[in-house]
Amino acid sequence: MDADTLTGLLTIVARKFPDRRALSVSGKFDLTHARLHDLIERAASRLVSAAGIKPGDVVALTFPNTVEFVIMFLAVIRARATAAPLNAAYTAEEFEFYLSDSDSKLLLTSKEGNAPAQEAASKLNISHVTATLLDAGSDLTLSVSDSDSVVDSATELVNSPDDAALFLHTSGTTSRPKGVPLTQLNLVSSVKNIKSVYKLTESDSTVIVLPLFHVHGLLAGLLSSLGAGAAVTLPAAGRFSATTFWPDMIKYNATWYTAVPTIHQIILDRHANHPEPEYPKLRFIRSCSASLAPVILSRLEEAFGAPVLEAYAMTEATHLMCSNPLPEEGPHKPGSVGKPVGQELAILNEKGEIQEPNNKGEVCIRGPNVTKGYKNNPEANKAGFEFGWFHTGDIGYLDSDGYLHLVGRIKELINRGGEKISPIEVDSVLLTHPDVSQGVAFGVPDEKYGEEINCAVIPREGTTVTEEDIKTFCKKNLAAFKVPKRVFITDNLPKTASENKPTV
Repeated sequence: MDADTLTGLLTIVARKFPDRRALSVSGKFDLTHARLHDLIERAASRLVSAAGIKPGDVVALTFPNTVEFVIMFLAVIRARATAAPLNAAYTAEEFEFYLSDSDSKLLLTSKEGNAPAQEAASKLNISHVTATLLDAGSDLTLSVSDSDSVVDSATELVNSPDDAALFLHTSGTTSRPKGVPLTQLNLVSSVKNIKSVYKLTESDSTVIVLPLFHVHGLLAGLLSSLGAGAAVTLPAAGRFSATTFWPDMIKYNATWYTAVPTIHQIILDRHANHPEPEYPKLRFIRSCSASLAPVILSRLEEAFGAPVLEAYAMTEATHLMCSNPLPEEGPHKPGSVGKPVGQELAILNEKGEIQEPNNKGEVCIRGPNVTKGYKNNPEANKAGFEFGWFHTGDIGYLDSDGYLHLVGRIKELINRGGEKISPIEVDSVLLTHPDVSQGVAFGVPDEKYGEEINCAVIPREGTTVTEEDIKTFCKKNLAAFKVPKRVFITDNLPKTASENKPTV
């Protein structure tokens, strides 16, 4: 039986692998696939009977990476409602925008709550409900009254491939965030693509390091694992911790993990300064959400003895678009994000004409994983879906082997007096400096050239670098017009999947 909804796929998995571990909270408890499925079904029934959720309603969720989030997210879409996960760090004003823009009918949080989210929900007359699971043997409780006579009310609901299951916002810096509805078909198509390219099976295990309110952690880490009958571990703290990452990976027999480049760099720094006695044997390490410098890729492979597979993804594609293959399926090319997975991909010029290999243009896609369009945004839909393709806004080219190479964002290329500079290229050079831990290049307004290039770097622990050091190094490795005019030495750069482009 081939599922055309995510809920259908997870039901099949629960029947096929009922006693295999599905979800663990590190050091606390484990849930099998059958137990997780039962908790989801019962929670969905409570959403319908006690919280009054109807098909098509939008339910906002703001949690750390907890078991309650996983159960309630899947319960919401099982109830044929739309889940809208939100970053718990938002301000009240930001929550008000996202709750309003999504037309949320209910706010779900942990029992500890979230004051800014609750303030915004109260202002918008949106009900607030908390969810709690004490241990593996307990039932999940919601802070609304219920009746046992309607506890199975969700069993009558039949999920449809066209159900809007997930609602997220893009994180672009050039315009107001755009609402992206994703259907059950979008979700299950992406899960199948991810399972296929990485050959995920019930024997695999991973530790979640990325926030589950974005598609990278949600789709690639969590849902694809569950959809394969594999196991997922959530850190006890509800977020990534460099000190607990490897102990968790070892304890739960992890076979792979996925992260953004900055997290990989943190893990590498931890390895350099506080190495573990031993590391698990990993099938692969995955990187996505921002460009991974070839030097970082090499360091990861050398340190942990596993192939590092760079991928390319974004919210509108329900995450995955391209990936480098596993070693047995072909070479993985440093500097490339790999081959298209489960969808059509083409490089188009401004006239919508498909470009030959090694010719640059806009990366465009189409397939069952791609959103049908932005919510209430006809202008963005007209521009984003021109010529029958979804336009990513990324510039790149396909090489003669069909591997995609990204050059930059259309709106983020730095135009210095007519010379177009890719920040990604400069980033890669910065990261090859032996005393630089992290680095990012960016454009700033300039009276003479229109735009000028600047950069910010974080020195490697125990080292000192100056602005002149970085400029001298760049002059040796970049054309003169690409050398940053100013260099900022800092101790903090954006770390999350939403703060980098190309995006989640």
